[in-house]
Amino acid sequence: MDFLIVQTLSGISFAAILFLLTSGLSLIFGVMNIVNVSHGSYYMLGGYIGLCVYRVTGSFVLAILAGGMVIGCVGIVMQRFFLRKYVEHFPQVLTTMGFALIFRDLALLIWGGDPLSFPAPALLQGSIHMGTVVFPVYRLFVILLSAAVAVGLWIFNEKTNFGAQLRATVDDKEMATGIGINVPLVSGLMFGLGAFLAAFGGVVAAPFFGVYAGADFEVLPLAFVVVIVGGWGASKERRGTTNVVHRQGPHDQIPRFSSWTNRGKAWRRCWSRPQGNRFWSSKKMACPYFS
Repeated sequence: MDFLIVQTLSGISFAAILFLLTSGLSLIFGVMNIVNVSHGSYYMLGGYIGLCVYRVTGSFVLAILAGGMVIGCVGIVMQRFFLRKYVEHFPQVLTTMGFALIFRDLALLIWGGDPLSFPAPALLQGSIHMGTVVFPVYRLFVILLSAAVAVGLWIFNEKTNFGAQLRATVDDKEMATGIGINVPLVSGLMFGLGAFLAAFGGVVAAPFFGVYAGADFEVLPLAFVVVIVGGWGASKERRGTTNVVHRQGPHDQIPRFSSWTNRGKAWRRCWSRPQGNRFWSSKKMACPYFS
């Protein structure tokens, strides 16, 4: 029984990391309809930048903020100067794949190919005893942090003026422009927020998995599976993302089994329900090539 509890909590903590990564991709791919193959690179570079800041300052909070903000600015620049003019998916894939390869080569050039360890903050080291169950404190922190981010994103999207502009831009760009919303600015900030969340997740995940070149393409398929299975849309789509990651996290504790079933779930969902999960479907298609 103790083993089952520990495995379940470990799966939930992995789901929390996956949520931070995929909540950004749900904005970029699920809402803005931009196929961003470099999203995993944001995760990887966020971990590297956070590690550098942590080594210099010793502050985990500054490491998270610096990693997220630097990569968020990179995302805004990419959207503004390279991706905004592309509507079709094929040029988006080619452009972002090029950036992904550039980012990986830069990481190898600057930090080398060896994995780097990222120690957890002193306050979050050690384990907590819950009866006969022993569980790492940092993993519990990650679960709580992910829940706080989810609540913050909901408040931002549903209760703020910028969130209302974001929803209007997603629903009808022409009408949003007509009522005075700066659509290019909103779109750029939305893309930057997605990149920020990916880098944020990269820093938070670093004490779990370390930081290494190659993490980008390891996490990218998982992120796309979650967004595809969760479905597309604006605020409702993130409910689908939350639902899917909390199923996916415990499932991925069985690695030999999970890699094949991840592909199976994505293909099955694309064929059977291209609009995504029935509770969070929208007018946009989650898998336009299968609709």
